[in-house]
Amino acid sequence: MAISFFGLALFLFLTLDSDYVSTPVSAASEGVQITYGSTIKLMHEKTKFRLHSHDVPYGSGSGQQSVTGFPGVDDANSYWVVRSTDSSKQGDPIKSGSIIRLQHMKTRRWLHSHLHASPISGNMEVSCFGDDNESDTGDYWRLEIEGSGKTWRQDQRIRFQHVDTGGYLHSHDKKYTRIAGGQQEVCGVREKRADNVWLAAEGVYFPVTESK
Repeated sequence: MAISFFGLALFLFLTLDSDYVSTPVSAASEGVQITYGSTIKLMHEKTKFRLHSHDVPYGSGSGQQSVTGFPGVDDANSYWVVRSTDSSKQGDPIKSGSIIRLQHMKTRRWLHSHLHASPISGNMEVSCFGDDNESDTGDYWRLEIEGSGKTWRQDQRIRFQHVDTGGYLHSHDKKYTRIAGGQQEVCGVREKRADNVWLAAEGVYFPVTESK
């Protein structure tokens, strides 16, 4: 189901933290800084699939909410809210090396990983876990920006390294045939590969907070 930028902006205005005083939000464009509180889609560079989740559990492994790569652009289940793990506020820029969390917008669960085997390739499973009031270090990901960039921007190639396991957020062209037919596996792998590079794609971002 598609979701318009206007609808997404309204959702953010009504649901995100009330102590953020600059309410305007905008559709992200090339080169825009990604800040805490931004709601974005993440595109797998090699296959162009979007990081995706839905309220469907894995039939093996942890049994937690499944995470996949989705081929279409217009699906609300591919939106993720970028959250901090420290005292950073909405609108703060995100530096390379920062440890962040990614919260699935529709189900409110956190992008998570652990040592359970992924369903297709047997790598580390990536799932969604918890809710607004439940999160642990299995939800922590270290942002790595490729190249010389110091803060996260939409046009930069990035990797996410899982803090607990050391695995990189990864996808490939191995596809599900049943429940999530046509969607591809997302998992964690320990090595840096071409298949674990991502880019921020569509979304709504918070402008950088001006220092007072």
